[in-house]
This record gives sequence, structure tokens and C-alpha cells, in this order.
Amino acid sequence: MLPLEAIELDAFRKRHERDTFWCGLLLGGCGVQLTTKLYTDRVCHFAHHPGAAAPSHRCGRRARGVASADHLYVKAAAAAWLRTAGQAGDLVDFDFARPDGAEIGSVLDIRFKDRGLRVHLNQEVAPVWDEDGREPVLGVSVPVDRDTLIDRWYIHRIRLDSVGTSRQVRIGTEAFMRPTEWFELEECEMTGRGLSTPAVKRLVQSRTTRPVSRRSSGQARRTPALQARADLLLRKLAEAQKLGSVLVVTQISGEIAALTGLDEQGQAKARAAVAGAQVWLKEQAAVREQLFVSLREAVEARDVEAVRTLSVTANATASHARTDGETAIAAAASALLAADAQERHEEIMEAEQEAERARRAAERVRALLSALRRPPVGLRSQRRAWIRSSVQKLLLAAEQADSALSAREREHVESWKTRTGLVGTQTASPAAGQQVHDVACPACSAGPGVRCETPRGYHPSRVARLRRSR
Repeated sequence: MLPLEAIELDAFRKRHERDTFWCGLLLGGCGVQLTTKLYTDRVCHFAHHPGAAAPSHRCGRRARGVASADHLYVKAAAAAWLRTAGQAGDLVDFDFARPDGAEIGSVLDIRFKDRGLRVHLNQEVAPVWDEDGREPVLGVSVPVDRDTLIDRWYIHRIRLDSVGTSRQVRIGTEAFMRPTEWFELEECEMTGRGLSTPAVKRLVQSRTTRPVSRRSSGQARRTPALQARADLLLRKLAEAQKLGSVLVVTQISGEIAALTGLDEQGQAKARAAVAGAQVWLKEQAAVREQLFVSLREAVEARDVEAVRTLSVTANATASHARTDGETAIAAAASALLAADAQERHEEIMEAEQEAERARRAAERVRALLSALRRPPVGLRSQRRAWIRSSVQKLLLAAEQADSALSAREREHVESWKTRTGLVGTQTASPAAGQQVHDVACPACSAGPGVRCETPRGYHPSRVARLRRSR
């Protein structure tokens, strides 16, 4: 990370005066050498070395924010963690996978002998559970539906916090109806179950340990096992309805309906719960149907923001058991979002290319202005022809440079327009105490027709030199 402040960049340059920096291929860059740009009025940054690339060079790197290198920070932190834990011998390799052409850095695979981790740093690649022994670890922006949390007990998340000019990795454990708990990487370990944190150990222990029954005055009544199971299912059903999990409500209501051997009161409660669950499921089906209707209409209207919002809701709450029609709508929404992302990328690239063309044109303007201050020695007619040709090139380059020129440089361009007669505008009259020359002023380097910035008499040899240059 390059420091953003000028005073910090000075120290950075001294510390790395023997080092070179390059546009990283693993960041989506072009591999060309970089240089550091120091500014006092804006943030400092890396830039491509002026002489390192051909004029037609184009860098394809899209993201330049602090998070764009997170996959490299994660790899470095994971390698150090495994070495410290004595597990580096089991590690096969790291792989910056790009499934379906995803951007590099979206996914990092950490492969062991018999299992591994797939770290999803953004939403570009959807996580797949229980595939090839790779356990997904999700970035904080990657959504997960409630059914997955209920079915798997917990999932792991990863986040990176900025610490100075580096990034610190933290691992979180998210469980059903529990807030995410975050831990340092050193607090985690690889076990037979996969990645484990202190929160995972507590969850596994709570699920595998029977609660201790307490007797009151030595005579506690035992609840029949069947009734206890019915009560547990009823509580789970109520929780699942509160959280809006259609899959879990369907599953639990089926289990309740299949219970036999309950007493009359228990049967009545079970029937009422199942009937209520059926009504709730019908309501959710109507909500789901309307969700996909709205998503289809948004796709047809090409309302990208609405499609993005509705897609997140659909993926989080209606990702299971989709009909062919719902699958087609979701695919159309994904295609529209992908096309929009591509269009935005092309716009950014076009703007960057336009800015680069303007920068190069501005450099040509400065080179031509410098050459015009020292016209070649020769016949007057040849000299005038050379000046006229150079000014024509100057005007074309200035038009292409657009706003990349300073006000002072534009004033010089305008002065050459007037002098060569290519444009019929008149130069402003000189102010009191100023002179206007028909060649470059040796004292202030002002071009022809530009006001001299030195007061009269400031440079004793100026007038003599001007006469000789004529």
C-alpha cells in the first residue's frame, strides 16, 4: 500500500529507494513498471512509468481501491498461519481460481491433501456447499439464506481491516439466530470437520451434549419422550415462521403431521400448528410469486437498480426449489446485471483512454511550445513556413488535450494563433509596465503576443537580445 500523504510518501521513498514497483498481474494489471506520484493537494498514488510503455499501452486493471488486493493479503496471512500451526506440510497450494471467467481475486482456493477452503471475497462467484471437500468461507458482502444456516448449523465469514498500510484478516462464525463472532486467524485451526473457531467448538458441544435434568425435591415428573419431541417441533416451527424459512416450515410441519401416539390435547395442538403452517405457506407462495413477477417486470423495463435489489431478495429467500419459470427469470436478471457491469466497465475504460489521449496531446502541446520558442535559423520564408506548420500541429494537439492544459499554456496557444493569422482574434493590449514580444522573451519565456511577466527594465540585456533574435 502506498501512503496517501506527501510526508509519509517521502519516508516510503527513502525506505524503498533501491526497490522497483510493477503493475501486478495478480491484481489484473499489465506488468509495466510503476512510479510514485507525490501531491500536496490530493492523495499520492502509483502511476505507470512514463517511459515504460508504448503509446498504445492499455492497462486492464479495473479496481484500484484498498480492497482490490485482499486476495493477496489473505494468501500471505493464511500461509503464515499454517506455518505457525505446523500444518504447512499438508498444504498443496494456493490458487486464484477464476470459475466462469470471474475477475481474479474474487475467489482464493486453499487446497490440502484431503480437503480445502474456498474463500469468496465478493459476490461474483456463488458458493457451493459440500463440493470436492472445499468449505466455503464467505466475505461480509456475500449473502447466505436462512435455510443454509439452519441446515449447516453455522458458516464461516472473512473480513479484512486496514491497519496502517496493511490489511488484517479476521474469521467470523455466523450461526442461525446468533450474531457473527469474530476471531483472529491465530485463534482458528483446521480439524476433521474443517475450519474451526472457538464459536464452532461451543456450537458443536451444545448440540452433542445432553442437557442435565434437575429434579425438584427429588420428585420431578418426566415428560413422555413423544410429547417432548412434539413440543420441540412446535417451537422450531414457530421460530421458522418468524424467520420466514419456507423450506424449514415445510419440513417441520410434515414431521408434526406424521407424529402418532399423542394424547388428545397434543393431537389438537399438532393439528392447529400444521393448519396454521399451511396457511402461512400459501401466503409465502403468493409473496414469492409476486417477487418473481416484479423481478420479471424490472428485467423487461431494464431497471437495473430494481433488478439488483430484487435479485438479492430472491437469492436470499427464494433460492430453493425454483420452477423453470423462476429459474428463467433469475437467469435473465443475472444476464442484465452482467451486461450492465460490462457497460460500466467499458465506460470507465473509455474515460480512462480519453484521459490518456488528452494527457499525451498535452505533452505534444508542451513540446511544440518549447520548440516554437527556439525556431530554426534560416531564411525568413523558411522560418515562417516552419512556424506556421508547427502552429497548425499545436492547435490540433491543443484541441485534443482539452482540459489537460493549464490556463497559462492555453494563453500561449492563443498567442500563436494570433501571430500566425490562423485565427482572427486579437490579443489583449499589454498592461502598464509590461511588454509584448514577437519572439519568446528571454527573461520570462513568454511566447509571441503573450504579456511579458517581468517589469520594464528588470532584465538589462533583454532588449538587445530581442533585437538580435529578430
